[in-house]
Amino acid sequence: MSTTHRRTLAAATAAAATLVLAACSGSPGATSEAAADDGAPRQGGTLTFLEYQFPTCFYAGGSGYYPVATVLNQVADKLTFQDPETREIHPWLAESWEVSEDATEYVFHLREDVTFSDGTPLTAEHVAANFDHLGLGDEELGLASQEFVSNYAGSEVRDEHTVVFTFDAPVPGFLQATSVVGAAIVGPATYELPYEEQCQLENLVATGPFTVTEVVPEQEYTLTAREDYDWAPPHQEHQGRAYLDEIHIVVTPEDSVRIGALTSGQADAVRSVQAYDEPTVEAAGYQLYAPQTNGVSPQIALRPDNPVLTELPVRQALLKATDTGAIVDTLFTENYPVATSPLSSGATGYTDLSDRLTADPEEANRLLDEAGWERGPDGIRTKDGRRLELTTIVPAVFPLGQETAELVAQQWEAVGAKLHIELPDPATAVQRQQDPADVGVLISHVGRVDPDVLYSAFHSSQRDYLVSTDETLDDLLEEITSLPGTEERYAKAAEVQEYLVDNALTIPLYDMPQTYAAGPHVHGLGWEPVGRLRLYDTWLEER
Repeated sequence: MSTTHRRTLAAATAAAATLVLAACSGSPGATSEAAADDGAPRQGGTLTFLEYQFPTCFYAGGSGYYPVATVLNQVADKLTFQDPETREIHPWLAESWEVSEDATEYVFHLREDVTFSDGTPLTAEHVAANFDHLGLGDEELGLASQEFVSNYAGSEVRDEHTVVFTFDAPVPGFLQATSVVGAAIVGPATYELPYEEQCQLENLVATGPFTVTEVVPEQEYTLTAREDYDWAPPHQEHQGRAYLDEIHIVVTPEDSVRIGALTSGQADAVRSVQAYDEPTVEAAGYQLYAPQTNGVSPQIALRPDNPVLTELPVRQALLKATDTGAIVDTLFTENYPVATSPLSSGATGYTDLSDRLTADPEEANRLLDEAGWERGPDGIRTKDGRRLELTTIVPAVFPLGQETAELVAQQWEAVGAKLHIELPDPATAVQRQQDPADVGVLISHVGRVDPDVLYSAFHSSQRDYLVSTDETLDDLLEEITSLPGTEERYAKAAEVQEYLVDNALTIPLYDMPQTYAAGPHVHGLGWEPVGRLRLYDTWLEER
């Protein structure tokens, strides 16, 4: 860990400790009699929320990172709203839309009563500028195009409240893309700034129900309700101002500090309850939530360009050697279902491949024996002078990531494969994981409720977790993004999932939730379909 990172961690932990000492005391479960009688939402109060990871850049287009979304979802709106249960797309900043039959043109009609937090009225020109940056990037401002807006050709402003987007090829997933946190609409006071300045939260001007009023970088963020907010998605019962007066977000990386502050009543809600802390939270009478991330499940990418993994039987053997059920039973809870496909079971386009993912160490040994990998004196197999050794890097975003990798290493060693586990600093990890000869396997994950998420994760032009030159896979993934019919896309997504498993390119582990906990006085916590927090409907009983 670098010196800079240690200082930041110490500062954030000190801030959290100060919060615990300074917070109001009293019975955490106490509620006002009036609220308990009718259950009606109550306006007012400050929600103290503990976030376990450090938010970095707050550029809206790249805000999929969960700690960033914890802030962005409260201060910025999108053109559309996706229901987390039904997956239906509803109007929001756009009151209606039309999509061409071939899904190459989208026309959005905007509400006429929306303003940014600096008072600027929302117009089609602002929406066009936002999506031009997302779809094309802007070299002068240092903005890269974003993976969730593909085949983008450009925009046309038809009138003050009508914008048209055109595409070089069908993009049936674009409507859903307008609902994700990365598609948050920001004002000209923000989008005209260079990337480095858009990263600074104090420069964010948007249309959401809260505004940013105080920033202590990487430590604390205070959001204050907009009194004039009155353009929530119209299908929702709650309209007008948010119930909360303020949201106070404190970065608190230490699990024990977060859980202690929550269960003592000194914090109202937290993100990331480790599996081993779930019983403590529930025994204290607190609410535990585990919305699924509903996309590409956490899984081990087996990179075929690694010299050890070029042979299909070797990859198949490692898949058969991996007992995901035992990993989940040992480390996790029922909130982490065993993965049965590269897509999580709640993702659109999911297909059940559990019959192809059963652990079978005997079959793993047979495959390696037949492929000519012989056990050495230490039990590790060799072939043509090469040992069956691989290296992985543990990303910080996965719960119990190191422990998971250690169990995988034990299971693989039982069949003669050695897995080295390394924990470099984030910058080094990003650089090294681009080299499959160095990092042969990598746990990966992407959250998005659309089959395009497979394209984002595995296409060679996108995140490319396999670091692959597999043209067949690329072609299949491109069809998902361009077939105009829903059933066609789902069928192609099923084909991709089968291709990944049958070629042992990935080993799905578990369906990952985002785990939250809140005091019994907290009501109305909400999420996107991928588990990112939304606090517009949240309210507090008087204590």
